[in-house]
Amino acid sequence: MNISLHDSLSTYNLKIGIIYYNKIVVSDSPQMIKGRIQLYQENLFLEMQEIPVTERAGIAEWRKLWKTLGADPNRYRHSAESLMRRISKQNYLTPFHSAVDLNNFFSLQYEVPIGIYDIDKLQGDIEVALGNEETSYEGLNGRHNSLKNILYTHDKLGPFGSPFVDSKRTAVTEQTTSALQIFYLRPSQSDEDCKELLAAAGKMFTQVNGGDFTTALLTNTLKKVDINDFIS
Repeated sequence: MNISLHDSLSTYNLKIGIIYYNKIVVSDSPQMIKGRIQLYQENLFLEMQEIPVTERAGIAEWRKLWKTLGADPNRYRHSAESLMRRISKQNYLTPFHSAVDLNNFFSLQYEVPIGIYDIDKLQGDIEVALGNEETSYEGLNGRHNSLKNILYTHDKLGPFGSPFVDSKRTAVTEQTTSALQIFYLRPSQSDEDCKELLAAAGKMFTQVNGGDFTTALLTNTLKKVDINDFIS
């Protein structure tokens, strides 16, 4: 299984982080994690009284990229901004399970959209591309979502993820044992910083969910990786 960037994205200096998790156990989040995430949200709420959502560095950079790609950032907000806006209204995230809870925590912490997918629900190679009029799927938000001018990931069966909203088809559950996490990192970050971020996230994720992890970074100079190289 290859994971690649479509050639048409070369002009955007994208940095797509990938973490492959193997032999994980997804369950109810430990109380320590629930407490840490709740406290983090409460602190964010207080911070956003001084620095509004759209002025936060990561959120602002992704809004700008969103517009450059051709989508309206006010109509189609990337997932990190959507999470931030909830918290700014004290509509705090409720625990779901250990994989989703940490995925949301990373998205808030790093201010970038992140998706996590069940490897066993994916087929064939995976590509990150830009959506057109025909790109759509049923999302976790309960709606059928159009992804025109929005980045998305697809496999042999079709689109399954994006920095906007992920699909139901590839959702991680408590039965998931292998997962693929995709970080839509900030283009302004150095490759070294991106790799350090991925390593830190992978370490925390496996401390909670067990298993092991391997990371990769897709850029204009490295547009393809083979997931089989991740698997020992």
